[in-house]
Amino acid sequence: MTTLKTARAKDAARSDAADEQPLREFVEELAVSLEAEGLPRMAGRIFAFLLICRPPEQTAAELARELHASAGAISTMTRLLVGAGLIERVSRAGQRADRFRIPAEGLTSVVEAAALRLGRYRRLTARGLGLLADRPPDERARLQELHDLYAFFERRYPLLVDDWRRQRSGEERP
Repeated sequence: MTTLKTARAKDAARSDAADEQPLREFVEELAVSLEAEGLPRMAGRIFAFLLICRPPEQTAAELARELHASAGAISTMTRLLVGAGLIERVSRAGQRADRFRIPAEGLTSVVEAAALRLGRYRRLTARGLGLLADRPPDERARLQELHDLYAFFERRYPLLVDDWRRQRSGEERP
């Protein structure tokens, strides 16, 4: 016989699961989007989950349980995400398990890293333009366009990051 207390607990568990389903769908949708940008899907799931989870710091075991993933997958993908600066590993005195979280300035560093990549691409396209220096302008036009685009964004990214930091600090509002 089911007691009233047991029935309420089951109802609460079903309600929690229903409330979490849209969040799980969000995590998966963001993971798929990040996969299209070159990040492994499991890394995208970890990143997306850390953006929305409570508490904001999670152990590898908690990530594995919530994301239905193996310990090995979590270990490999958290190393990748830490190396990319998208998440950070945090240790607490008296606790054996490290925790992972989204760093406060970490997301800004991703944009700064993108600016550095743009600089590398601009330099590479400049080298290509040098190799095509003896060709007519119409044959160089596609590469020149790409070079100019990289140069434009390379100049603008740092300004955008500065604007973002001012906005976050309250100096400027959207």
